[in-house]
Amino acid sequence: MPREHVAMISRVIEWCAHNRFLVFTGVLLLSLTGIWSMGHIPLDALPDISDVEVIIHTNWEGEPPNIIEDQVSYPIVTALLAAPNVKAVRAETMFNDSYVFVVFEDGTDMYWARSRVVEYLQTIAGRLPADVHPAIGPDATGAGWVYEYALVDHTHKYSLADLRTLQDWHLRYQLETVPGVAEVASMGGFVRQYQVSLDPNKLLAYGIPLSTVIDRVKSSTNEVGGRVLELSGTRYMIRGLGYLKSLDDLGNVPVMAKNGTPVLIKDWELCHSVRICGRRGRMQGDGETVGGIVVMRYGLNALTVIDGVKKKLAEIKPSLPPAWKSWRVTIAPG
Repeated sequence: MPREHVAMISRVIEWCAHNRFLVFTGVLLLSLTGIWSMGHIPLDALPDISDVEVIIHTNWEGEPPNIIEDQVSYPIVTALLAAPNVKAVRAETMFNDSYVFVVFEDGTDMYWARSRVVEYLQTIAGRLPADVHPAIGPDATGAGWVYEYALVDHTHKYSLADLRTLQDWHLRYQLETVPGVAEVASMGGFVRQYQVSLDPNKLLAYGIPLSTVIDRVKSSTNEVGGRVLELSGTRYMIRGLGYLKSLDDLGNVPVMAKNGTPVLIKDWELCHSVRICGRRGRMQGDGETVGGIVVMRYGLNALTVIDGVKKKLAEIKPSLPPAWKSWRVTIAPG
């Protein structure tokens, strides 16, 4: 070690020896500051180091991937390549769906990026098919998957359709009110559907196209506004109530008239069955069950959001039916 360094260290040691009070006071203040900092430094369960990204989802039912790629994904990708601060644009096309991932430069504000994407989507709306409507995903990233829960019915009295109904119409909306939650995605169970199974041979025999049956069903399940009728100085509001409420209502929808007799959807001459069924998804817990995924907004603290979700679950748990008050909750990796 050079002689100058040795001399400097000696002077520092000598000064500390002659100013013990100042040294001890400084060490004490630094120690207290460190202890205070440990209790106030924000912690993050899942630090988000992902890119600033906006996801565009487009659904086009019944179309193959090559058609969706040419008429949906390609126009969106080529338009967004010219957007400011865009680093990369990637697309993934599958049956019925198109996903476009727009990655922006580091430091770009997420909500500024989302507004730019919406502007560019508006400029290409006329180039897309008429029944195609792109939508941007939630303001979150791939690391936003911070919480996962499952509904477990230990009494086995309720079906997967009942559990999915509870998740979609009660729990999901309650959890979306938690600060920092961008989306609550449902998994598993049955999504209830009303299904009419038609006989194509009978449709051909009657000369009824499938589009006519679809139009009759659509037009039969709505309400019609009327007018005000005045009788004896009293005003009556006239309206037509036409929402379908049961399978019988759906089966009684008339499609055509044959020799003055209406042909109904439920007639065995026209269709095989009118029934309630479900589109099924799978989530494995203690057997097959229903649950949800909580997605956090971009740039927020995951630990704070998780604590808020747990608090909300504890608040709404007493309002659940007794069989649904058992929870199996896990924290999912980002």
